Amino acid sequence: MREFFGLEYIDGGYHFIRSAEGAWSWQHLTFVFSLIALMIALAILFGLKNRGKTDKQKNGVLIACAFLINAFEIVKIIVLCIRCQNAMHWLYVLPLFLCSLQLIALPLAAFCKGRVKEASLDFVVIFGILGAIFGTIGAAQNYNAYPVLSMDNVFSGITHSISGFASLYILIVGMASMKKKNFIITLSILLGISVLAYVANIILDYNYMFLMRDDGTPYSIFYNLVNGNPVAYPLIVVGLFVVYMSLYYWIYYLVINKLNKSKIS
Repeated sequence: MREFFGLEYIDGGYHFIRSAEGAWSWQHLTFVFSLIALMIALAILFGLKNRGKTDKQKNGVLIACAFLINAFEIVKIIVLCIRCQNAMHWLYVLPLFLCSLQLIALPLAAFCKGRVKEASLDFVVIFGILGAIFGTIGAAQNYNAYPVLSMDNVFSGITHSISGFASLYILIVGMASMKKKNFIITLSILLGISVLAYVANIILDYNYMFLMRDDGTPYSIFYNLVNGNPVAYPLIVVGLFVVYMSLYYWIYYLVINKLNKSKIS
């Protein structure tokens, strides 16, 4: 267990004994595709099972998701603080990355009511599956840094898969509202946290939401395009979030309208 959590104490610090298998290794791909397959299978299973049940029963699954995703993340933060031998290391693992926003959005979706609940459900639907893919398959750099079967990759894979599961479950069970009048609320959640991430980056000299640097992500295209301009680059990143949200709404209504027409015909 010490090895799994990276808590083997050697030469005055905590380390892994095993070497990382590497990005795109068969271990990396087997692990992440197994997670995605399980995520999809469970979303279909619970979604179809609860589709005809009451809103309270449907919501019970989201409550479990909200609890589990935050429980895994809290344990991870505690272990990282121990491993770094720095009680303030939690400042660098705040839920201020796009995929980790589900740590906030899922509890809002599970426990709030009214338009805030509807907007939070939509937020989970829109960004949950995206975060699941980017946080498993796309997080290749993590598999260069840590062994596949380590806390860092296993816990990260689980939390991102919970986000993807919740996104698919909400759609299948029929809890997504995707009301146009809630678009502003959903957008406000995104923009508000983007501002917090930017402020945290300035204070901590960090890179939440990749607003300061591309760090080897596909954002490098835009970072190089504007030569890393400290104003233009973060605006482009946030603008991409807004474009993605708008496209998701457009495609959602396109599909719904086609389904409704097919039912009528």
